Amino acid sequence: MAKIQFTHDTYLSPFTWRYGSSEMRHVWSEEHKRQLWRRVWVALAAAQHQAGLITAEQLADLRAHRADVGLARAAEIEAEIHHDLMAELRTFAEQCPVGGPVLHLGATSADVQDNADALRIRESLDLLLERLHAPLSDLADLIEARADQICMGFTHLQPAEPTTVGYRLATYGQDLLEDYVDLCRVRASIRGKGIKGAVGTSAAYAQLLTGTGMTPTELEARVMAELGLDPFPVATQVYPRKQDYRVLAALAGLASSLYRFGFDLRLLQSPPIGEWSEPFGARQVGSSAMPFKRNPVNAENMDSLARYVAALARVAWDNAAHSLLERTLDDSANRRLILPGAFLADDELLRRAHRILRGLRIHDEAVARNLVAYGTFAATERLLMELARAGADRQAMHERIREHAMPAWDSVQQGKPNPLADRLATDPEVLRYLPAGRVRELLDATSHVGDAPERARRMAAVIREALG
Repeated sequence: MAKIQFTHDTYLSPFTWRYGSSEMRHVWSEEHKRQLWRRVWVALAAAQHQAGLITAEQLADLRAHRADVGLARAAEIEAEIHHDLMAELRTFAEQCPVGGPVLHLGATSADVQDNADALRIRESLDLLLERLHAPLSDLADLIEARADQICMGFTHLQPAEPTTVGYRLATYGQDLLEDYVDLCRVRASIRGKGIKGAVGTSAAYAQLLTGTGMTPTELEARVMAELGLDPFPVATQVYPRKQDYRVLAALAGLASSLYRFGFDLRLLQSPPIGEWSEPFGARQVGSSAMPFKRNPVNAENMDSLARYVAALARVAWDNAAHSLLERTLDDSANRRLILPGAFLADDELLRRAHRILRGLRIHDEAVARNLVAYGTFAATERLLMELARAGADRQAMHERIREHAMPAWDSVQQGKPNPLADRLATDPEVLRYLPAGRVRELLDATSHVGDAPERARRMAAVIREALG
């Protein structure tokens, strides 16, 4: 390991300072990782003391220096031996003249690293689950407030039928709630490698424990109880890398939900629609060239980071699939990147989502304008159903409505008022089955949203119940 420098004349990751929270950065810091390594070493030593292999004085010496991570000294040693865990082990042993000689008895590196990684992953999931509360709560508030507000729905990015603002928001809330449940499930399933040695057979521990009355399984149970972590019943040199894939897949799932919300916001903020916009500070600059710009920078940032997280899940898949025989080392380098990268990116995604939702602007006049412009087209389905119920030929009426809708659409595209209601309310073929007043009533799209308001409110209630 080269001399550690955190100055601006060398490369710094954007996650070092720009994206993610200080809490998440701490979990994935070099110092915290080594603190966890030492925690595993001391837990192993405590169990071996119970087996009579380590004296009380040796254990006390190790416990006394457990927090004394020495990065500078470890870097010196690593520069010579090129093994980061062994460098930290030697640093720890140097600090413990009494206990140092018995550190790492029977262990392989992954006995320490993989249990520490599992602890870090669990800590990170706890942070994300806590962070997810805010945007979910924001959405519940917005869903309830906007449950009845009619707006145009869009399919294929074309005006379709009306929905409500609250119902649209409920789709994002439902997605994020599923992510919350999924992350809770993954968090509950996190396990460590356990204490199983070089290829997972516990052979070294079995030899070490001969005559002590303690079995390798009992030793492992004591260590893992001290760590508060369940072990995999079967492991090779490492814990199954499928666990990393499950974690990354859940993180990618969360990112996909936030990506969709961000992308929809970008579409709705575009001036032709103009219904929503993210908050924009009084002194915020949208463009270096165009002073008038109010770009959806937070939503665009979310979509950028979410794509990154999606790609990391594939790397974790490869690591799991290519974990050949009892172990290969070709996952080691990328795990240093993908695990903290995915957690820090999702952490930033949730922070930005909360910022957007807390200040989301919904422009009522634009919502109403688009409903006037396009709602009549959407309501033609209601008219068609009523004409059929009144005895008209469904196929013939579909064609009749289409013949009026096409020129009416051209008028709207030219910026003119929508003439569709007038055309249909004066068509003799339509009036054979329904009076003009009923035709106009049916072409009012504002009542054509089914039970969307009720469904939206139920989703808000479900979210609140899940958050406790």
